[in-house]
Amino acid sequence: MKTKIQEEFKRRFGDEARLFASPGRVNLIGEHTDYNLGFVLPGAIDKAIYVAIKPNNDKVCRIYSIDYDTQVEIDLAGPLPKAQWVRYIYGVAHEMMKRGATVPAFDCVFGGDVPLGAGLSSSAALESAVGFALNEIYGLGFDRKTLAQIGQMTEHNYVGVRCGIMDQFASLFGQKGHVIRLDCRSLDYAMVPFDPTGYRLVLLDSMVKHSLASSEYNIRRTQCETGVAVVSRHIPAVVSLRDMTQDMLDTYKDEMEEVVYRRCNYVINENERLLDGCTALAQGDYALFGKKMFATHDGLSHDYEVSCAELDFIVDIARATDGVLGARMMGGGFGGCVISLVRDTIHDSYVNEVQEKFTQKFGKTPRSIDVVIGDGAHEIK
Repeated sequence: MKTKIQEEFKRRFGDEARLFASPGRVNLIGEHTDYNLGFVLPGAIDKAIYVAIKPNNDKVCRIYSIDYDTQVEIDLAGPLPKAQWVRYIYGVAHEMMKRGATVPAFDCVFGGDVPLGAGLSSSAALESAVGFALNEIYGLGFDRKTLAQIGQMTEHNYVGVRCGIMDQFASLFGQKGHVIRLDCRSLDYAMVPFDPTGYRLVLLDSMVKHSLASSEYNIRRTQCETGVAVVSRHIPAVVSLRDMTQDMLDTYKDEMEEVVYRRCNYVINENERLLDGCTALAQGDYALFGKKMFATHDGLSHDYEVSCAELDFIVDIARATDGVLGARMMGGGFGGCVISLVRDTIHDSYVNEVQEKFTQKFGKTPRSIDVVIGDGAHEIK
């Protein structure tokens, strides 16, 4: 892909482009905790969006997408482009300009090997790659945390997705052999070792995306806020589920609906699981970490109720397979991927078993995607 992008740039726009990469991400534990100001544990992966770019001394940017096989021209002083994929690039430049930067016009060719539709955050990888590239070629002086915020605000203000900051943060801060314990309240972070020798991460994409996802996501947010409001009437210092302990929740349980209690219970326990999981990783105890992954799935399925039959089916097979340390649904829910930590020696047989049994039951064959934890945004010399 890197060579293809460089050759395409030369063919369309000439020589002397610089090449940058920013990866997709996985999240090992910490789902639906970000908007509750809790912790997440993402890692950058060995699949990325690549951007070849150089200033063009013109008034318009010329951008070619290899994936869409389309070239467009955009005026950064002009209106919001109609095509969504162009908005990611336009939005990043505008968010930089809002912060006082001057962004002259440029030529750009981009493409990648982040599998689309698998929940690996190809959009955040594109935002991060373009932001990192513009920051470097124009010497804008933004640090990586600000670049992550620029990517997040691009989603909010130009694409209409009110996402958290985890995806962009992982894409920019990723480090080979480490995952990132990110505090979504303060944006403080720590690198946690992740090098499970003899095991690998494999994603099994259910190929399902139920229409419930967006509406139910908003309902979950409201239910969490409702639980916080109940407790904060008694303890004003509680402004999010991050501030709430299990004792606080249990004390005022009778003042909230049972479903609200279960939503809050999941988030409080998920934050504890994540911190305990980080301790396990620091000690090299991948078996214990895997148990935390299974427990996360149980919480997402039963308390938070964002799983579905297809995801539960894959996790049930994982749980019954000797050599799978842990597995859970990853992402917003109601479809998408299961991420599994699998012993090398049973990888193929595990994937084959899931694909065969899943196809028999649901009539679709899950896509298998192996990922390795890798580095964040960087220039390729």
